[in-house]
Amino acid sequence: MSDDVLDGVLRRDRRVVASALVGIAVLAWLYLLWLAADMDMESMDMSGFRMVPAGVGMMTPILAPWRAVEFAFVFLMWAVMMIGMMAPSAAPMILMYARVARQKTLVGQPFAATGWFVAGYLLAWSGFSLAATLVQWLLERQALLNARMASTSLALGAVVLIAAGLYQWTPLKDACLAQCQSPFRFLMSHGGFRNNRRGCIHLGLLHGIYCVGCCWILMALLFVVGVMNVLWIALLSLLVLLEKLTPWGRWVARIAGVACIAAGAWMALVPA
Repeated sequence: MSDDVLDGVLRRDRRVVASALVGIAVLAWLYLLWLAADMDMESMDMSGFRMVPAGVGMMTPILAPWRAVEFAFVFLMWAVMMIGMMAPSAAPMILMYARVARQKTLVGQPFAATGWFVAGYLLAWSGFSLAATLVQWLLERQALLNARMASTSLALGAVVLIAAGLYQWTPLKDACLAQCQSPFRFLMSHGGFRNNRRGCIHLGLLHGIYCVGCCWILMALLFVVGVMNVLWIALLSLLVLLEKLTPWGRWVARIAGVACIAAGAWMALVPA
């Protein structure tokens, strides 16, 4: 295959993968907006009830235990939210993997390899979504979330904010962020392209774990401002994007950490 032909094929692959990522992200955001619109029912008296993020006005008594269907809807909400928030910042890594896959296989199946890599990446965030669902369940059992899934406790909000701010300065945050900022370095430092399904999934899962390690505490901030607060979801997505894709990402993370600590300290000092 000549260099010109290969270059044309790589550009085509890039367009296909980028279009797929954009489509997935758009669908995820449309779903979140649909859920947010369904839960924004300020004219209704929801005292004594909690909203179920199902998109169909589903409510249940606030003291009633979670049913399996509610757990499933909350998990789906978190999983789709993570896709919408993380797809833009993961795009460079996924595009890099598609490019390397094409160069390694030439006439093989780079889209299949990339698909399995993405599946592994999303598996990591699905694990996080399951953990977030369990945390939400525990917080609601303790009456620490209101009907719109925002914290009812200033103390809880302060603790989460300060913890998030401190984590932004830790060596673990640095190590995970470094793995996310340089797709090619990540690929080469973990054995390079894998030409089998299991290897692709494992590499995608590993990259996803680093991304979870980088961003998990930022996602926990949604319990403070409201899990379905679309504005804050967008702002956190932008913060993640700036951390991962800009040369000054490390300083962005640290400045955000200082802001979180200051907000947490202020919240802790607010009279009850």
